[in-house]
Amino acid sequence: MNRRIALIAAAYVVVALIPSLAHAQAKPAAQPAAEAPAKWVPPVKGEATVEFVESPTTRVKDEIVTKIKLRNTSKGSIALLTVEEYWYNKSEIGSSGIYRHKKLLNPGEIIEFSINAPSKPGLDGRKMLMFKHANGTIKPSKVTKLP
Repeated sequence: MNRRIALIAAAYVVVALIPSLAHAQAKPAAQPAAEAPAKWVPPVKGEATVEFVESPTTRVKDEIVTKIKLRNTSKGSIALLTVEEYWYNKSEIGSSGIYRHKKLLNPGEIIEFSINAPSKPGLDGRKMLMFKHANGTIKPSKVTKLP
């Protein structure tokens, strides 16, 4: 009987000491605050607006590479942004390339991408960019500099 009482008393002492031992341990180093996830903004339906800066086109081996920096200036996000580039050969399309942004492009967000099109003989340097998204059209505006 005395052993049982001693065992129960020892268990109470251990349970009473556990919280004080936990406070006595060194605190872990503070971790930097994680970046808050982007707020979900409903996608634009109809016409969206963007601003873009286009760097000079370069030829790399047998491809024409165009680098573009683009910013969403709409009030809503843009879903499935698509940018198509057409190069002309006299009066017909000689070559083309396409870029698809699979994520939502939130208002004010800036992205950089490149469009690769095969280089073919006879291209006369005329090109056209077409912008569109999943829920309508895009009105692009070419600017000299983005913030």
